[in-house]
Order: sequence, then structure tokens, then C-alpha cells
Amino acid sequence: MTGELPLPPHVDLERVSEVWRVDYEARFADANAWASEHGLEPAANDSRRVCLLGVDVQNTFCTPGFELFVAGRSGTGALDDNRRLCAFLYRNLGAITQSVVTLDTHQAFQIFHAPFLVDGDGRHPGPYTLVTPEDVASGRWRVDDDAADIAGLAPAQAGEHLRTYVETLAAGGKYDLTIWPFHAMLGGIGHALVSAVEEALFFHVIARRSQTRFEIKGRNPLTEHYSVLGPEVLRGSRGESLGERNTALIEHLLGFDVVIVVGQAQSHCVAWTVDDLLGDVPEIASRLYLLEDCSSPVVVPGAVDYTDDADEAFARFAEAGAHVVRSTEAIANWPGTAAALAH
Repeated sequence: MTGELPLPPHVDLERVSEVWRVDYEARFADANAWASEHGLEPAANDSRRVCLLGVDVQNTFCTPGFELFVAGRSGTGALDDNRRLCAFLYRNLGAITQSVVTLDTHQAFQIFHAPFLVDGDGRHPGPYTLVTPEDVASGRWRVDDDAADIAGLAPAQAGEHLRTYVETLAAGGKYDLTIWPFHAMLGGIGHALVSAVEEALFFHVIARRSQTRFEIKGRNPLTEHYSVLGPEVLRGSRGESLGERNTALIEHLLGFDVVIVVGQAQSHCVAWTVDDLLGDVPEIASRLYLLEDCSSPVVVPGAVDYTDDADEAFARFAEAGAHVVRSTEAIANWPGTAAALAH
């Protein structure tokens, strides 16, 4: 593990809000030269392993003007987060062994998108509509017949699935079913990583000889999938599987001495990923570091504000033994890392 490094010459943190094509060939040459200049060794030589877990650092959540920009209360939340994230990654090239990156991945007909549901007059719900068990029981919302067919549900099963689904969310203390704007659409620009983050990850890959691990989540049309470790609801109304726990990723994360969590949104995909991780393997808590300045909650003025939920979740994680830290602090100064990273 080396000390903190300066930012490489190509880095312009003011471009974090832009979308561009990464010049891989130029960054390949730059990263090789940077590794040689600063004595960076291949990550395989790390005696203590550090993982950067980046949750949904995609244009759809992080770039102003895209579908579900996570603004936080400041209005520039994810944008500021990613400036700090890029700086953190470049400064700590020598410390980070591998990056694991999740990609929220959706199509139009999914239970949390407007085409899936209709009211009694055939109208679809608007963005940020909350669908409660009471709404479904009263007939306020039902599954659209065409959506049911696309999702492989028989007409009789569609209503049964929706009712069971929202009741399971409520019983498990989850958020009510939320109708989100179309986002993270497979094949779209919004699905892609933020360009500046993608460039930083690629630079790390070359400089440290460490392949980024990508985790796709969210393609099942019948369930939400905030946590990368599993969907919100695991079983349908007739006991059918809606997804499985990502045990392979859990085992992978357990192979690191330090796991650093960043990304969007703090109130949703970050919070539920950490919640699942601590629930499945509570012994990882002391190795878990949450960068509070590289993650923001969902806030849509006049619609929803999940800031308090995010704060409560991070307080709960800290109480469980995880560390809430800031990217601007040296890793060596974080609580517990001196022992964890000692050679």
C-alpha cells in the first residue's frame, strides 16, 4: 500500500457533469506511465485487500438532466459526490485492490414503472406515486392486462401477485411500492456509468492490473431490486422465485480486509445493500466503511424527501459496527484501518 497520490494530469473534476467517450488508448498509456512513476504494484501483490463497492454510479442517477438525478437537499448531491469519488479513487490508487460496481438495469414494463399499473379508468400512475396495500385492496391500482402478459402473468394471477407483493413489502418494513420515472434503461445512455467515474475505474484497472467486477441487478419485471444482494421480494404469490440472494458476491466481499461503499442513492440502493450485507454477514461490520460524502438521498421537492431515512439507516449501520467516514480523510486515519492494513 502506497500513500496518497496527486491527481493525474488528465483529470478535470469539473467535467464530472458531462457525458463523453473515454479515450481508452490514451488512458492506457497514461496509467502505465503513472504506475511506473509512482511505483504502483499489481493488485495481486496486496497483502491487505481493499474493495471499493460502487453502487449504481450511473448517469440516470448521477448526471443532471437525466431521469432520476439524486439531488439530495443541496440540489447537486450526486454531482458533488462523484467529484469527491473520482478524487478519492485517484488519490488511493495504491490502496484499492479492486472495484466492484453495480448497475441498476431496467426495461419499460416492470412493476415500478408506470405502464405496469392502471386505475379504474385505465390511467397509469404518475412518477413517485406510492402504491400501498390499501390502494390495491380498494382497486385503486391494478396490473395492466398487457403488462401482465409481457411479464408472464395469467390474468387471474396478476392481481394476486400485486396484492401479495405490496403486503410483503409492508410486512417486511420496506418502502411502499414506488412508481419511479423510467430510469437505468438497458441500452440507454442513462444506464452507463458516469464518464468521469468510468475513466477513473479504467485508469485504476490498468495502473493496478485489477479487473473491475460488474454486478447487474434489477431486470426481473415482478420485483424491485434496490440491494445488489437480492430483490425486495424473493417469492411471488404462489411461491415462485423472483430472484435469489447474491451469495457469490457476499463471499467475494468477505475476501477483503476493507470494503468501502459509495454510490446512489444513499436512501435506497446503498442503504438496502448495506442492510442486506450486515444482515447476512454481521461479522463484516468492522471492515465496512461508508463514505457519507460520496452518497446522497433521493429528494424531489414537493414529492418525496428520504433524507431522514438515509440518516437513520447510516446511524443504524454505525451502531451495528460499520464506520461512517469521509473521502477527504486519509484511509490510514479511518478507525480500525491501521491494524487492518498493516503489512
